[in-house]
Amino acid sequence: MKNIKYSTLYRIIHWAIAISFILLLFTIFLRLTWMNKHNVAAIIQEYLNGTDQILSQDQLVVLAKKIREPMWAWHIYIGYVLTGLFSLRFILPLFGQMKFQNPFEKGLTLKEKIQKWTYIVFYLCVVVSLVTGLVIKFGSRDLKEPMEEIHVLSIYYLIGFVMLHFGGVFIAEFTNQKGIVSRIISGSKKEN
Repeated sequence: MKNIKYSTLYRIIHWAIAISFILLLFTIFLRLTWMNKHNVAAIIQEYLNGTDQILSQDQLVVLAKKIREPMWAWHIYIGYVLTGLFSLRFILPLFGQMKFQNPFEKGLTLKEKIQKWTYIVFYLCVVVSLVTGLVIKFGSRDLKEPMEEIHVLSIYYLIGFVMLHFGGVFIAEFTNQKGIVSRIISGSKKEN
C-alpha cells in the first residue's frame, strides 16, 4: 500500500485540531466530575458548616458556577480556535493544500470507502457541535436550550471517533501502513 507523505501544513492543522479536542474533552471531564456544580457546592457547604454563615442550595450552586466559570471560559475559547481550524481545514482544499475526503473516488477499497465516510460523518458532527456552540454563545435566548441539548451530545461522537481513530491508527501501524505515526509527526516518507 502507498504511504502518504503529510505536508507540514497538514500536520500542523491535524495536531492543532487533536490538541483542541483533547483540551475540550478535559474541560468537559472537569465539568462533569470534580468541577460539577453540585460537587463544588457541597465543598462550599462543608466549609460553611464550620462557620456562622448559611447559604441556600440555590446560592451554593450559583457560587459554584462562579468558581468554575474561568475554567469553562477555556472551553469557549478552545471552541473558537477549533472553529478557526475547521474553517481552514475546509478552505485549504479549495487552494490545493489539503484533500477532501471523497468516498466516491475511483479505485477505492471497501475499507478506504468506510474510512472516508467515517471522516465525513465526523466532520459533519464537528460542524454541528461548532454551530450549536456558537448559537449558544451568540444566538437567541429562545434557541439556547435546544442547542445545548444537541451540543451536549457532542461528547458521545467525539469519544467514539477518538477510539476509532486510535484503533485504526494502531491497526494500520502494525499491518499495511507501518510508519504512519512517524509520518504524521515528522512528515517523512517511508517506502515499503
